Order: sequence, then C-alpha cells, then structure tokens
Amino acid sequence: MSNRSTWGSRLGFVLASAGAAVGLGAIWKFPYLVGSNGGSAFLFPFIVLTFTIGLVLLIAELTVGRAGAGCIVTAFRKLGGKGWGYAGYLGVITGFLILSFYSAIGGWTIAYFVNACLGSGLVSDQAQLGAHFAAISGDPVLAIGYQALFLIITAWVVAYGVSSGIERLSKVLMPLLFILMLIIIVRSLFLPGAFQGIEYLFSWNPEAFTFDALLSTMGFTFFSLCLGSGCMLTYGSYLDSKVDLIGSSAWIAFLTIVSSVLGALMVMPSVFAFGLDPSAGPGLTFVTMPAIFAQMPFGNLFAISFYACLLVAAITSSVSMLEIDVAFLHDEWKWSRPKAVVVTTVALMIVGSFSALSFGPLADHKWLGKTFFDWIDYLTSNISLPIGGLMIAVLSSWLAWPKVKPFIAGDQSHLHSESTYTVLRWSIAIFAPILVITVLLSGI
Repeated sequence: MSNRSTWGSRLGFVLASAGAAVGLGAIWKFPYLVGSNGGSAFLFPFIVLTFTIGLVLLIAELTVGRAGAGCIVTAFRKLGGKGWGYAGYLGVITGFLILSFYSAIGGWTIAYFVNACLGSGLVSDQAQLGAHFAAISGDPVLAIGYQALFLIITAWVVAYGVSSGIERLSKVLMPLLFILMLIIIVRSLFLPGAFQGIEYLFSWNPEAFTFDALLSTMGFTFFSLCLGSGCMLTYGSYLDSKVDLIGSSAWIAFLTIVSSVLGALMVMPSVFAFGLDPSAGPGLTFVTMPAIFAQMPFGNLFAISFYACLLVAAITSSVSMLEIDVAFLHDEWKWSRPKAVVVTTVALMIVGSFSALSFGPLADHKWLGKTFFDWIDYLTSNISLPIGGLMIAVLSSWLAWPKVKPFIAGDQSHLHSESTYTVLRWSIAIFAPILVITVLLSGI
C-alpha cells in the first residue's frame, strides 16, 4: 500500500467519490426518471434503497479495493484467487464501454454549454429545439469533435494523478456544482406555478407507485452510486488506514441523494411553471429545459449555469471511469500513468465514435432494434454492472470476509461493535444480492 498513490484527505476522497456517483445521473437521468415514474413514488423508494442496500454495497466495493490494494483485477485476485482475477476483467471492460458512450453525452453537454455562452439555442418552440439537438448529435464532425474534447479534458485531469488531479478537481468542482444548482433552484422556485413541481416531487401519491417504477428505482440506485464497474473499488484502493469506510460511505450516499434531489428541484418546478410535460423522458434536459430558459428573464444566464452544472457533474464522473482502466494498466501491465492515460483515451475516441455516430450516419444501422449506442448502454447498465455488483457482494461477504473485515473501519475499528459487522456482512451476503439479481433479471 505504501507504493500506491493515496488520497490527500478524507474530505477529498468523499468529494471525489460523490462526484463519481453524481455524474450526469443526478441532473440528466434522475429528473426524467422521477418525472416519468410518478414523482414521489420514485423519489422516496430511491432514498430508502440508497441508504440501505445501496449503502452496504458501496461499503463492500470500497472495502474490497482497500483490502486488495489495487485495481479490480489485482484486488479480486488477491482476495479470491487466480480465477477471480480473470473475473475482474469484466469491470475493466465495463468501465471502458460506459465511458465510450458516456463521453458522447458529455460532448453534447459541452456543445450546449458553448451555445448558451454564445446566446444561441434558446427558443420556446420544442420542435425547433428537437431539430437543434438532432443537428448537434447527428452531425459527425460536431458529435465526434465535442466527444473528443470531453475525453481530452477527462484525460488531462486523470494524468495528474489521484491527489493532484482527481482530488484537487473534486474539491473545486463539487462545491461549485452545489452552488450553481442552488442558484437555479432559487430562481425556479419564484416562477408562478412552480409549487406544483414541489408537490409532484414530495407529496405521496400511492396510485403512482407501481412495480415497474420500483424496478426503475432499484436500477437507478445501482447506477447512481456507481456500483459494479470497479470505480469505487479503484477509489478505495487509494485509501490509507485512517478512514472509516462506514461513515465515509454514508456521506457519499447522502451527497448522492442530495445532488439527485437538487437535480430534480432544478427541473421540475420550472417544468410545471411553464405547463410542460414532466414525463418528457431523456429529452427533458436537452429539449425541454432550453424552452424554459427561453421564457425566463435573464434566461441565458441561467442556461449557462445549468449546462455548467451538467458539465461539472459529467467530468467528475468521467474521471472516475477513466481511472478504472488507467489503474489496471498501471497495476497489472506496469505502464506509466501518462502512457496509460494516452493509450486509453485514444482507444476511447475510436470506440466511442461509433456511439457518437449512432445519432447521425449510423442511426439506421440497428441490430434487434438497437443502435450501437443503445447496445452499449443496455449491456453495461442492465447486465455487466449488476453482475459486477453481485461478484463484489459474494467475494466480500462469503469468500473473503476474514480478509476484508479489518479494512472496513481501518484504524477506526473501535467506533463499531461486533454486531455492526454482523449486520453489515449478512446485508451484503443476502439482501444486496437480492437487489442485484432483481435488477439483472428485470434488465434482461
């Protein structure tokens, strides 16, 4: 452990991990999911699941990383044996594939931020806005160019290392993210009719609660905490023995919930204030929100702030995904960090271009009704992430518990009783797999 990079502080680790978890999910995905699944009927179960099963899985993944003192392949092999090392390659591949399509969305975010800064793209006609989005995502030069720019920014941060790059960025961008979100929320709440959006989010509506909504909630809980790919495992491998993972994981889960709720509060009051559809789906961020900003006084300033939030969230998450593969190349293949960053980024640009082109020249090239972008999203979100989470749960609780347990609290073991560890172990061993298997089967 002494030869590995380490976080400079517990705060830096928590903010970086929260940034990894927040990502585009909080501002792009959560608002349209909560809008499409009955508001509070999605929000309340999400909070409960995050602070229960999600929390114990987060503790398990971080602990496996700290106990294994390496990337997901190294950690799995140390704790479970040679065969488990091969299983860890699933996480390396998953992280790469997620970033290959995530970077396409990150590219759109840069495009919308640039447009907002230039004062363009804000019109109230959603048909025009839909055409505007299609023009950005469907133009090969713009789509690949902005995607490449997003990957270069991500690579630049990761190249500086854990403490000087990822941690330093997170200490600046995470507070900035919350400040920008609060500014937009305050403005939105003063719009006539905005309170209907608050009621939609927080007034319990049992009629809106369905099994499908619950499945969506479970899937997003998994997605929002960045579980299963080895991202949190990699971050855990850079921890020293002074950090109590139970308390730190609780803070990460709390910040994830707060950011998701704030993301919904940025969007829903405005949507209701202007009489738009809260269940507009994925287009809520890139089509509906510009229509709202076009009708606001000083709307362009708020559009700049909104897309700055989106870009900040995207970068804090993308650096964590790139770090999965950089850590693998550094730990297993003994590559230098700069070489690992450059090679991985170039490979991402090549593979990711197929996702970026899925909304333009490759839009009609489908297999079983899905584009390349759709397939990568489906395979990672619905299959490889849940399988990765299941493997971490089984490895940490059933196969390697004696090796893992001392690393949960590190030097702070006196803070927790033996009964705490017992409850934690069996939650990871039994209840967490139930959630993961449910997500996996529903996704398939």
